[in-house]
Amino acid sequence: MATIRKRQGKRGITWQIDYYDPQGRRVMKCFAKKAEAEAYLGKVVSLKREGRYQDIFDVKRETLATFNDLADQYCDFHKAQRSFIRMKRYMVRDLRAAFGDKLLSEITFRDLETYCNERRNTPTWTGNPRTAATVNREMATLRHMFTKAKEWEIMETSPFVPGKLMAKENNHRLRFLNGHEIGALLAECPAHLKPIVETALHTGMRKEELLSIKWDQIRNGFIYLTETKGGKARQIPINDHLAGVLKELRRKDQLKAPWVFCDSLGRRFLDVKRSFAAACRRAGIEGFRFHDLRHTFASQLVMKGASLKAVQELLGHASLAMTMRYAHLSHDHLKDSVNLLNSMATGKETVNTSPKRRKARPAQVANFP
Repeated sequence: MATIRKRQGKRGITWQIDYYDPQGRRVMKCFAKKAEAEAYLGKVVSLKREGRYQDIFDVKRETLATFNDLADQYCDFHKAQRSFIRMKRYMVRDLRAAFGDKLLSEITFRDLETYCNERRNTPTWTGNPRTAATVNREMATLRHMFTKAKEWEIMETSPFVPGKLMAKENNHRLRFLNGHEIGALLAECPAHLKPIVETALHTGMRKEELLSIKWDQIRNGFIYLTETKGGKARQIPINDHLAGVLKELRRKDQLKAPWVFCDSLGRRFLDVKRSFAAACRRAGIEGFRFHDLRHTFASQLVMKGASLKAVQELLGHASLAMTMRYAHLSHDHLKDSVNLLNSMATGKETVNTSPKRRKARPAQVANFP
């Protein structure tokens, strides 16, 4: 209950107001004039009734903002990101379910750790174990939300502790299909998915690169990519088989949509995760992701004699070190290495006596009007 009373002290008469703030703390404030005390107390009562605590009380905005408030702002500011529609919006949805109406000031590191552990123990929608990389992406999104909350001055400190919660990822996974598995997968792909999978197998393009290509990016026997993960444009040659696939697609599409891969209404596919997983299941292929089609492209090229440098350029790797994961598949690469020891038994100076590689033929590129 807010009150006002007169006080007599050594410095004369003052007027004291007495009230409780939204956190239940008692506040007493003195004024030299009764009119000032009455005006201030009236403002306190009015704003408290309206719920506009921060306008009069010394209350941090984070004590009033909920996680849903932050999520609303975050989605509004970042909905134009390329990764938002494809990935982040689902992460924010799961984070809302976990934290929802909880005040930002009440979220602790322990809450984050509990959520992280729960996600690690929760299988994906396909029933497979959730990988460390998947959980790390979710926690990175949550950390970014709290970072933006600090920048927007609705939080004073983030509950994240530097260096914590991020699990070590296994980035050396290399899963690729052999010829029999490729045939089995293509046989189980529905009509809309088969050309997408074939294009991935013949170009090594990342999923988002592939699904976002337009017809005007295909000309003179090449696919011209401008928006890539590394931010650098690259050109991918089209072989004869892929040229036939794309011509058939364009014949059916009749250029009704700018997108190469789109539905009957001309809308581009945002993702094919579910249909691809179903095709793999029907083909009896386990533990295979769409991104592994990129590994299949590179692995098959190396096993058929392509140089690692050529594979690097086709994949768009920033350095050859990223492409070296496929080096063990190159028989010539291994043969050249052991041939360095040819002169070891004779005691003579070691020289490279391995036969010179035949000069690589220029890539066969099919013209695609």
